[in-house]
Amino acid sequence: MNQNNIELLAPAGSYEGFEAALGAGADAVYVGGAMFGARAYAQNFNEEELLRAIDVAHIHGRKLYLTVNTLLKNRELKEQLVSYLEPYYNAGLDAVIVQDMGVFSLIKKEFPKLHLHASTQMTVTGPEGMKFLADQGATRVVAARELSLEELSRMHEACPIEIEAFVHGALCYSYSGQCLMSSLLGGRSGNRGRCAQPCRLPYQVKNFRTREYQKGEFCPLSLKDICTIEILPEIIEAGVTSLKIEGRMKQPAYTAGVTGMYRKYLDLLFEKGSENYRVTEKDKKYLLDLFNRGGSCTGYYQMENGPQMMAFTNEKKTGEVFLEPKQLKVKIKGELSLTSGLPALLHVSCKDAEAMAYTGEVQLAKNQPVTRERVLQQMDKLGNTIFTWESLDIQMNDAVFVPMKILNEIRHQALEELTENLLKKYRRNVGLERIERIAHGPQPKIGDIVICDNVPLGKEDFIPIYASCESEEAAEILFQQKEIQGIYLPYALMEDYLQKGLANGKEMYLSLPHITRGNPPEGYLEQAKKWLEAGMTGFLVRNLESYSVLAQMGLADRCVLDHSLYTWNDEAIHFWKDQKVLRNTVPLELNEKELRHRENTGSEMVVYGRLPLMHSAQCVRKNTSGCNRQEDWLVLRDRYDKEFPAVCYCRPWKTGNTKETGPCYNIIYNSLPYGLLKEAGKVKELGISSVRLSFTIESGKETRRIVEDFAAAYHKGRVSGEYEFTKGHFKRGAE
Repeated sequence: MNQNNIELLAPAGSYEGFEAALGAGADAVYVGGAMFGARAYAQNFNEEELLRAIDVAHIHGRKLYLTVNTLLKNRELKEQLVSYLEPYYNAGLDAVIVQDMGVFSLIKKEFPKLHLHASTQMTVTGPEGMKFLADQGATRVVAARELSLEELSRMHEACPIEIEAFVHGALCYSYSGQCLMSSLLGGRSGNRGRCAQPCRLPYQVKNFRTREYQKGEFCPLSLKDICTIEILPEIIEAGVTSLKIEGRMKQPAYTAGVTGMYRKYLDLLFEKGSENYRVTEKDKKYLLDLFNRGGSCTGYYQMENGPQMMAFTNEKKTGEVFLEPKQLKVKIKGELSLTSGLPALLHVSCKDAEAMAYTGEVQLAKNQPVTRERVLQQMDKLGNTIFTWESLDIQMNDAVFVPMKILNEIRHQALEELTENLLKKYRRNVGLERIERIAHGPQPKIGDIVICDNVPLGKEDFIPIYASCESEEAAEILFQQKEIQGIYLPYALMEDYLQKGLANGKEMYLSLPHITRGNPPEGYLEQAKKWLEAGMTGFLVRNLESYSVLAQMGLADRCVLDHSLYTWNDEAIHFWKDQKVLRNTVPLELNEKELRHRENTGSEMVVYGRLPLMHSAQCVRKNTSGCNRQEDWLVLRDRYDKEFPAVCYCRPWKTGNTKETGPCYNIIYNSLPYGLLKEAGKVKELGISSVRLSFTIESGKETRRIVEDFAAAYHKGRVSGEYEFTKGHFKRGAE
């Protein structure tokens, strides 16, 4: 176990929090600036504070990472991102944490020396997704919180780049980056750093034995916080090199307390080894007293899911812990020479740099000479600097006089020069770098994104309609509908319906799991290749892991990216076009106006379906009434009496057999279907290549009616049928 390779990474939501993290022993700190961070409601840093924090971290030999881990709209990417990052890049910012592949791509082009960390918002769940990001230039992956120690170990063995993983703090109920609940219910998007945490609210759960809702105040989606201090050796052994503490919304005292405790036990681990590693009950209680929700758990590292991980309440508890964060200081040595008739001379040094300053003229005292004590008193006035004297050797004659102003000036000059000497190795000049790149060949302009309105289609123009479904009942209906051009089916249905679909002139696509963890079942990919040879068109891909596996097989050009692989901006669209994917799916959180400024050619748009609010490794059924391994669903009812289906995906690969093939997941769907029926004309004017109807829990009768009514609207311009639909973000958009 190499201590030098292990990083303790602490959060800071304010400059005071940053100082607290450093003082408590953090090796690195991650912060949010004024824009593009996934904690928009934290105090965050203004430009002056952030530039100062970069310098202070480097002077102490620590690192500072900036969160740019939200999804960006076209105008933000073109007009704001590069100018926002430029001063921090020049100052030596160590890395940015990124969710959006458009942001990733643009930063890689414009700031080539800046390390790129793939955010947990990217939902990286396996080695293939990690290797893909490494190939694109990522230096680190922040793993999905839901992964086990074994999964992390496989990722570490498969790919050499760093793994960062959360070790303490809040757990999201949903896979990070795959939650639209706050966005669709309240307009505050987690993908924009504005999550309202509806998962912490009470819901009633329908009991399928009695067909009734349970009574009482109950929070079935509220998880305990994670605390892994007892299993740090196992986490490090699995290959995690950056141990991340959550909490940019917390106070500096919390940051200091948690960081200090993890620093203590990391140092003990490195000193005594894992075989002698023990955490005292007193220290475990101290962490709980700092903050907890219904106790704590070790997260998903050692368990797949279950009620023991749940708080079932939104009550936050703190004990009587009082802690004054300490400010870290750099110890310096100094030699001050005061000789009459010569300038005052000060030499200062620390471990990594030194500086020399001289100014004024030391005079021969005519009346009252300055005393050594008075000089020392003046030189001790280091004020708000980060320096403190380890030693100061003052060489002076007995009868000299020097104005206090001269001592102030020489101290200031020497420390300023020492600071610059400490920092010069971190400084960059993005302007010179751009000139060098241009000199070596043609380069795109800064943030070169074409923003233009799409060419409108007339209401009578034909637009292809595709459909996805989960059940055999819905599939039977879809094959009968001549208006449906292509169908997305899970594995078991593809086995039964491929030839029937091809005979009916349909394009056929295999729907891959929403969340992919572990290898596909034995024979899965081999069968998929046989179906391709038999005429299957391609795959509906929902995550990086699935895409990367197919790309390794040379099948990137057979992939349709679902909306969960976000393409909010044209830079992201161009990134995926460069990967040769077949088409992408329009994001669900952009409104009509924003979509008009998106490059929609080659995009498919979902115009009907129960939109997924959450994809979760937890199971509402297991946590409330027990697991039965039956792929059924139950219902959550909120305080407004809205009902949300929670569907169990017990066997995500959908092979049709009862063999367990990796971790299961739940999808919680919206209470109302999303439908852009009356908006067909406006949708067609966006210039998209196709539309999609997404069927999940609908009956055959409902499926037939919806297909017929949407086909009439999108092919004939005739709107009929009355539905209670939500328009999602088509009109309002997300914050």
